[in-house]
Order: sequence, then structure tokens, then C-alpha cells
Amino acid sequence: MITKSVVKDIQSLAAKKYRDQSGLFLAEGPKVVGELLRDCPHAIKKIYALETWIQQQKKIDPAIQLTSVTTADLVRLSQLTTPHEVVAVVAQLPQQKLGVDNGLIVVCCGIQDPGNFGTILRTADWFGVSQVVCSIDTVDVYNPKVVQATMGSVARLAVHYMDLEPWLKEQQLPIYGAVLNGKPLYEIARSQQGILLIGNEAKGVPAALLTNQVVGITIPRVGGAESLNAAVATGILLSWLS
Repeated sequence: MITKSVVKDIQSLAAKKYRDQSGLFLAEGPKVVGELLRDCPHAIKKIYALETWIQQQKKIDPAIQLTSVTTADLVRLSQLTTPHEVVAVVAQLPQQKLGVDNGLIVVCCGIQDPGNFGTILRTADWFGVSQVVCSIDTVDVYNPKVVQATMGSVARLAVHYMDLEPWLKEQQLPIYGAVLNGKPLYEIARSQQGILLIGNEAKGVPAALLTNQVVGITIPRVGGAESLNAAVATGILLSWLS
């Protein structure tokens, strides 16, 4: 039986305030937890899992506190509508130094939807992007819904939060802004290095960031849809640029 104190501690990690205070975050499900066990096992502090999941694991670091729980316990611990086998408490990953000479960099400008942001991170990981820069008002990378949507990519990406305007002014790399009235994607030369600005789901890239050093880039529309989902647009643009 999981105590009320344990449930309270884990549930508190749904709030950014407590994630920041504790330096911890939640990861759920065999896929996400499995990726974290593979890529950063040292960061995992505790695992609460069904016995069936535990029996399937070949090896888990003895330093990780492993607790067998019932389905009812998992429901109490989980942030998901339908809990799935395992919940892990993980230490937030060390902040890596931001480098601008290491391939493409995706910049998220005020992305608010956790699922959208997590999918952008997963997409960036797919295309070999290792660094993502975010405006201060972008949703927290350790939000449980973000972590879930990354499907483990959170362990492989360096995610930085900062005031974007002064940082962009300092950059010498090509900067591309995803906008509706930019150059058609296919007129843009492919680039091994550069910065791609992805805007807020409703407002797009802030006008203050669209300076003369930014090349507006658009995905030509064929049908009648007003706009593309930010994560979908990120995938299409990265597929071309990379």
C-alpha cells in the first residue's frame, strides 16, 4: 500500500513550483521510462510499477528505489487519464552549455500547449536537432504532459529558456522564421546550421523577433486549412532544412 504522503509528494510534481523546488519531474509509461532507463538511468530516483512490468526488466540499477504497486496504487500516483504500468520520479537533467556551432537549433516562441511542445521536441530529436531554445513563456519542459509527448526525447535534448530578442541579435547563423507570408519552403537552401523560429499556436512568431536578419519561410498551402499545427509545421520545415 502506497502511503498518502508518497501520493502527495508525487502528485505535487504536477506543479512547476514543486518541480523547481525539488529538482524532480515525473515520467510515465513503459516507453518513456524505458527510454530514460536507457539514456540517463543515473537520473531516475524512484520507480513505482506493476509487478508484471518489473518482471520484464532485465536489469535496473540497484540505486533506483523500486516499488511494486497495484493498479489501484498506480491510479493514485499517475497524472494520466489511463495509467500505464509504471511511474518514475526523475531528477531534472543538468543544464548543458548552449552552443551555436552544432547543427540546427529550434527556437520555440511562446508555445503553450504541452502536447504540442512535447511533439516539437520529439520531432526535433528525430531530425537530429540536439538543442532547443525557448522563450520564458513557453510551457515547462518538465510538465508531465510535455514529458509524455516527447516519448523519451526529453532525455536527449538540451532545452534552454531565455529572453529571445537579445540572444537572437547576437547570432551569426542564418535565422528562419515560420510565418504565413514568407518565402516558399522550396526556395530556401538546405542548411546544416541555422536557427528555426516556431511561433505560438495562435499568435505566431512575435513581431519583435522578425527583424531584418530573419528570413521568413512558409509551407505553401494547397487546400483550405487556415494554418498548420506548430508541431506538424516544425516537422515539415526540419525535413527540408536538414
